[in-house]
Amino acid sequence: MSIVAETVEHVVGIDTHARTHTYCLLHARTGAVIDTATFPTTKAGNARAIGWIVRRGQGSVLAAIEGTSSYGAGISAALLERGFDVAEVRPAARSTHAHAGKSDTLDAEAAARSVIGRDYDTLARPRQSGTRTDLRILLASRSIIDQQRTANRNALTALLRAVDLGVDARKPLTDAQIRTIAAWRTSRAASSEVSAIARREGRRLAVAVLEQTESLKTNHRELRQLTEQLAPGLQEVPGLGPVTAAIIVCAYSHRGRIRSEAAFAALGGIAPLPASSGNTTRHRLSRSGDRQLNRAFDIAVRSRMSYDAATRDYVARRRAEGRSNREIRRCLKRYVCRSVFRQLQTCMA
Repeated sequence: MSIVAETVEHVVGIDTHARTHTYCLLHARTGAVIDTATFPTTKAGNARAIGWIVRRGQGSVLAAIEGTSSYGAGISAALLERGFDVAEVRPAARSTHAHAGKSDTLDAEAAARSVIGRDYDTLARPRQSGTRTDLRILLASRSIIDQQRTANRNALTALLRAVDLGVDARKPLTDAQIRTIAAWRTSRAASSEVSAIARREGRRLAVAVLEQTESLKTNHRELRQLTEQLAPGLQEVPGLGPVTAAIIVCAYSHRGRIRSEAAFAALGGIAPLPASSGNTTRHRLSRSGDRQLNRAFDIAVRSRMSYDAATRDYVARRRAEGRSNREIRRCLKRYVCRSVFRQLQTCMA
């Protein structure tokens, strides 16, 4: 095991923002500040910053960057392309600023100093780009599109219930009704100005719902393809589909990120927590961890409980033992998490 100060000659801390990044170059062994500078976040600004690092940091340099997947994504990619060693650091805690004050220069220096004494092999590295990044983008996009479609559908239902446009909206609208509304001809003169406006608004909302539905179908196909590339065969696991499998792959990321299946369960808040008291010995669900990952396994378990014969038999046995549905789902989620982690270890590099 070797610490950063024994591995590299210089460390540059980078405090990232939307318009500018602030850089602080330290000597790794002595901790002395060599220089500080601020550059814009443009492509030209990143090139100038790299030139500044090369001129002032002779020898090996480690870049300690805040937010490598957000504000620092551009400079991280530029440094990696030039062959620099890059590590991700967290912003300094608020308690740190209480005595030393706060500025971009101080934050950049704190980022550099936070890695000097750490084990070089355990440094957090920027998430790999490429297919995994595309998968995360698709998942984020899907969430937004789904929220917008639900909002438009609810708005259309509320409109039809408030204004009589000849559509029975007492129950949730069917896809056939939405397609009919989207095909309305709004240029025709209506019985009143209010109904004419209502028809135009109803048609606009219906068209938006149909467009978002098609976007979700395209998103679903792309998720299926990318997930199959990264984790072949994962979607064949009972209860997993393109969306849930994509969430699991993004959380797992790559082999070596998570040390064991127990750590994977803890990451998703699936590891049971003891909740015993007196003569009662029991466990409960965890409310911490990655809630999207937890949700993916919950969907998989609920699907198995409905459609998988072996799982239904297991549920019947556990119910006969006096277990509640919540306790049964907790046990099943832990089992599915364990089996999925083992498959990920096999099918992903």
